[in-house]
Amino acid sequence: MRGAVFPWRDGNRFELLIDGPQFFPRMLEEIASAREQIELELYLVEAGACAETVIQALVLAAERGVRVRCLFDDYGSLALTLTLRQRLTLAGVELRFYNRLSWRRWVGNFYRDHRKLLLVDQRLAVVGGTGLTDEFWQPGHDTSEWHEVMVHITGPLVLDWQLLFDRQWIANRHRRAWKPHANFGLPRLPRVPDTGEGMGRVAYADARQHRDILQSLFRALNSGQKRIWLATPYFLPTWKIRRSLRKAAARGLDVRLLLTGPRTDHPSVRYAGHRYYPRLLKAGVKIFEYQPCFLHLKMVLVDDWVSIGSCNFDHWNLRFNLEANLEALDPSLTAAAVASFEKDFGLSQQVSLEEWQRRPLWRRVKQRIWGWVDRVVVNLLDRRG
Repeated sequence: MRGAVFPWRDGNRFELLIDGPQFFPRMLEEIASAREQIELELYLVEAGACAETVIQALVLAAERGVRVRCLFDDYGSLALTLTLRQRLTLAGVELRFYNRLSWRRWVGNFYRDHRKLLLVDQRLAVVGGTGLTDEFWQPGHDTSEWHEVMVHITGPLVLDWQLLFDRQWIANRHRRAWKPHANFGLPRLPRVPDTGEGMGRVAYADARQHRDILQSLFRALNSGQKRIWLATPYFLPTWKIRRSLRKAAARGLDVRLLLTGPRTDHPSVRYAGHRYYPRLLKAGVKIFEYQPCFLHLKMVLVDDWVSIGSCNFDHWNLRFNLEANLEALDPSLTAAAVASFEKDFGLSQQVSLEEWQRRPLWRRVKQRIWGWVDRVVVNLLDRRG
């Protein structure tokens, strides 16, 4: 295991917040209650009602003397207008952008900060997969266009999230990802405790160094005893993840994938991932495609172990992105994750092997084209590396 990792910590409280109309008002309440500091790290930030409301809350916090730091991905925030940027900086908000785009950097522009994190007064963290866009939430609306979850965290684990943010904030001055030193954290990935309440840890992925978050997933997949439920909007998993899923199904586990249906922001990625369906279905993996709206959440449930955050566990994320997930063993959070999955399965269309083999020609053609494009690009990047 290369690289340092965060340990498991107990004594935490977790609350699963489902969809923007639930988690954004909660985040705004926490921002309004801040007394000393606020940190916000996001990938997708676009001008609109959602961003306007959150930025106004950050401006008010800064004006009353709270230190506010925002770290936004440069590519993901291209649609954040100059007016909104100036409102933040004029109010005293410290604003930085990860990996400024430059035509000279070529492949270097692919490296992005995909983490989603709100910290308030070093006492609470809210982590998950949201962005500041109207697709996630529009003030006054009870529904959202994109289905997402966030986790509200209090307890000792918050300081680890704070450390992750602080290190990247400092490293960002030098236009690079934070590379942990050997004396940080633990020398190897810690064992998952057998029992416990309020147990959690920070799992992260760094540009070019992602063994922590990935190896933790492998260990969970390979040690599962009863179920593996995995939700992701972009299903382009590595070969090892696909193999682990097939082996788990062969062992008799209840293996289910909750994937996006026809409502997606990247149809090409959806079609590219379709090429993995046949082998998984033949191995006994159950595949569900979510129907009501775009499924954007990233959540894994293996027995009672839960992982929620920004990582899609696809080969693009793991190659280029800064990612961060909460891993937890907590009965209340597990129960909430189970309830969320079961509700979403009921709102999804299950894919059967027979129906898949009878799919129309136009879908087969799109799968072949986009699958070929994905393989070609990945092979080129592998040779470059």
